[in-house]
Amino acid sequence: MSAARPTEFSKLEPLLLLSVTVLILYFARDLLVPLTFALTLAFLLAPAVARLETRRVPRVLAVALVGILAFSLIGGVGYVVARQLLNVARSLPDYHLKIQQKMSTVHSSTEQSFEKAIIAFEDIGDDFITSAFTPAAAGNNQQTPTQIQPVRIIDPDRSQLQATAELLMRFLRPIGTVGVVIVFTIYLLMKREDLRHRILLLAGMGRISLMTQALQEAATRISQYLFFQAAVNASYGILFGSGLYLIGVPDATLWGVLAGILRVVPYVGTATSLALPLIVSVAVSSSWLPPILILALFLALELSATNFVEPWLYSSRTGISSLALLAMAIFWALLWGWPGLILSTPLTVCIVVIGRHVPQMSFLHTLLGTDAELSTEAHFYERLLAMDQREAHAIATQFLEGKPLVELYDAVLIPALSLVEQDRHQGNLDDVRCNFFFLSIGELVSELTDYKQKLPANSIAVTPYPSRSVKAQEFAVVCISASDQADELTAQMLVQLMERSNHQTLLLSANSVSTEILDSLAEESNTVIFISALPPFAFSQARAICQRVRAHLPNNRIVIGLWNTTNDPDQTPEQTIERFGSGKPTVVVNTLAQALQQVAQWHQPFSGFYSIQR
Repeated sequence: MSAARPTEFSKLEPLLLLSVTVLILYFARDLLVPLTFALTLAFLLAPAVARLETRRVPRVLAVALVGILAFSLIGGVGYVVARQLLNVARSLPDYHLKIQQKMSTVHSSTEQSFEKAIIAFEDIGDDFITSAFTPAAAGNNQQTPTQIQPVRIIDPDRSQLQATAELLMRFLRPIGTVGVVIVFTIYLLMKREDLRHRILLLAGMGRISLMTQALQEAATRISQYLFFQAAVNASYGILFGSGLYLIGVPDATLWGVLAGILRVVPYVGTATSLALPLIVSVAVSSSWLPPILILALFLALELSATNFVEPWLYSSRTGISSLALLAMAIFWALLWGWPGLILSTPLTVCIVVIGRHVPQMSFLHTLLGTDAELSTEAHFYERLLAMDQREAHAIATQFLEGKPLVELYDAVLIPALSLVEQDRHQGNLDDVRCNFFFLSIGELVSELTDYKQKLPANSIAVTPYPSRSVKAQEFAVVCISASDQADELTAQMLVQLMERSNHQTLLLSANSVSTEILDSLAEESNTVIFISALPPFAFSQARAICQRVRAHLPNNRIVIGLWNTTNDPDQTPEQTIERFGSGKPTVVVNTLAQALQQVAQWHQPFSGFYSIQR
């Protein structure tokens, strides 16, 4: 029990750390929101500052120039947009009557009668409630008299002072937040190296390389995202404003600029950018055609941007899937409100980078990243576990396009067989699915007997042509499967590849290797013996068969195929062979490609001609 508790705690440690982080983000949001806005602006402005510094401009002057230009641009655009919006707001009361008249034309006479009936029922209900709960009705029902409410005396001067203070706080708080953001941004641009050094010191000397890569990746991804977001939003605003101008909507330039700005706020901003010009169009137009055209323009631009442009630009550069962007936008909006909604993508980029570089947080990258996909062998194995043979064969066929057959066997089929063996020995796989898997693999291997690799049109195939003076060594290859069906399937793959290489082959199972067969093989000293074994628990079986074969065939070359394993870096090939005891094999290979290469070396003559075929 004492050994199990640390293991369970280590599994829960990332979740506990994540929970504590979320609590800190929530309760410290008043400080973290301005800091995060400042970090985002610093990521956006840092390339411009760095470019000025490369031209020998002092950092203080470079930061001052970039900061003044950026904040002047933001303030100027905000001021102009705010004034234009106030002018539109003054015109809205004039549009009120027109909007009511146009909306009334939508309702039919039947709907108007229904609305009048509802209003009549509401009036009757109000009269009934009033008559039931008046003091006179309470006296007739002999209930307790109405309680006298205490009179509160309010100082008019104090209430006016309090209202003035609240009004001032409403204006001063945003101004103070903007000031904090500006101060933080200038400090981050001035002290970039100092901040990076502090983060590296917190990470520790042993993680300098890891944290340096994480910081560099986060800065690159966020900077690229902000740049492309600004480009996309500007293009969107220009197209939207131009379309509104052609439709005939007043203040089309304002609505285009506002659409580009509001797209910074995901989902909510786009809906707001549509609502305002749509209301104005309904008020000023004499028909319903302009509002319909505005809606069609909005749908065309939004669908093109969200389904084609943004996935192509954002997903590859931020490393976040589209579903994760939506989910994290909701998460940050619940945590920080509208500032969290604006900052959701840069914050999620940081989370994905942490999940990529911190092993304990790798589940974050799996949940949110774009490249968190099943490998081909895992996808193939999953489809066969679902007993979907057609799709599993389609996965193998798609992987095989333009590749040699041995690559499919080494990279997909044998690793999938290893997963089957692991689950079978652990008791996680029933006999029905296990047999279905073996039958499907066997059928696929049989179908690929006549497979021919498609080479590019201009490729050159080099085929060895032995010379007359020096002949290639002729020998047969005998493949022995170590134990179960998985070993037989790997041996079947090996035999198929040997036959495609024009070698004489023979497939035997471990039970069929009798003393008579071994004695007959001993007469052919050139015969190569392959022992096919697939982990887990493959070494002991391969060792026992190898010792038995070596006892009868002391002069033959024996190759052990421990498929889908990796060599121990601390052991040399000679040390690996020594592990087999008295029945030492000649070579130990881990892949079918190594097996083919080894046989080709033994079969290759010392000299020869090569025929070139196109």
